[in-house]
Amino acid sequence: MSLSDDLRSIPSLFGDAIEQLGKLVSNEIRLARAEISEKAQVAAAGVGYLAGAGILMIPALVLLLLALALWLVEQGMSPAAAHGVAGAIGCVLSLVLGFVGLNRLKAKTLTPSVTIRQVERDVAAAKEVTR
Repeated sequence: MSLSDDLRSIPSLFGDAIEQLGKLVSNEIRLARAEISEKAQVAAAGVGYLAGAGILMIPALVLLLLALALWLVEQGMSPAAAHGVAGAIGCVLSLVLGFVGLNRLKAKTLTPSVTIRQVERDVAAAKEVTR
């Protein structure tokens, strides 16, 4: 192979590298969209769990807390104290459900980590090609 063939192949290789970089960017955008869509579904599920917990637990919790208060009254506690204890237990249960739902909505859970790792790899590969 002569020097002139080598010189003509350099622009061709550079053009190929640019074309591949364009395809890579396009693929990364599709990956990011897919991952963000998946994370949005996780967030929607978290919101759904919070809403479901709030709606479904209210009547069940009221009945259980009333039963607890009545049982405490039967055990000799004053009605006011029994209802206060039952209310405090209801607050604790509500907090636990709320923290579970909020945990599903944390930014760390919703971050498109696969896309970020892939972009970092692609940037490193692009730097390697341009050296």
